[in-house]
Amino acid sequence: MLAATDVGAQESTAGATGPALSRTVEPKPLPFNPKSLNGLSEKLLVSHWENNYAGAVKALNAVREKLRGQLASQDPPYLYNDVKREHLIRTGSVVLHELYFGNLGGDGKAPAQLRSAIARSFGMFDVWESEFRKIGQGLGGGSGWVVLGYNEHLQLLENYWMADHAHNPPHTRPVLVMDMYEHAYHMDFGAAAAKYIDSFFANLNWDEVAKRVIV
Repeated sequence: MLAATDVGAQESTAGATGPALSRTVEPKPLPFNPKSLNGLSEKLLVSHWENNYAGAVKALNAVREKLRGQLASQDPPYLYNDVKREHLIRTGSVVLHELYFGNLGGDGKAPAQLRSAIARSFGMFDVWESEFRKIGQGLGGGSGWVVLGYNEHLQLLENYWMADHAHNPPHTRPVLVMDMYEHAYHMDFGAAAAKYIDSFFANLNWDEVAKRVIV
């Protein structure tokens, strides 16, 4: 049996309404016309948005509701943490997908100032691009993300391999995000991940990327 103080503490959490527990998330519309991208079909982009991104939003809201119901429960904490694990995964999926769609819809031409900013960390812009592409090719046929991030601790732009939505480098601000889950390209390219990466680069919205870079 719980001590009286423990019961009181649990009961006091039942009515918690702070945004960390109560907020629901609405899916953001695609920031571009899905008919207008070069080499990425409308069918692929709409399916990706509707089934994977909007599905993640729906799942995140369901997880938040579940957490609110379980917070005051007397179930063992490890059961609560099962739901918190899902909270982490669904949050990562929503955030990364929004960043991914947000850095598409452009002409793929990086401005000189941004190329220089990236070159300060990689020596040359082309070195950065070569590594970013290679990481993506290595994820082809599997799942994960490639992220150019600004590591606030190291004060350095770096490319990161990420196997899923839940693991990412600490104290790092995502700057450019590429989805390498097969749902992001298989409908158009099958197993030809390298062709998808080419199309991803051809449609990069570098103006949006520049807003995320403060170095």
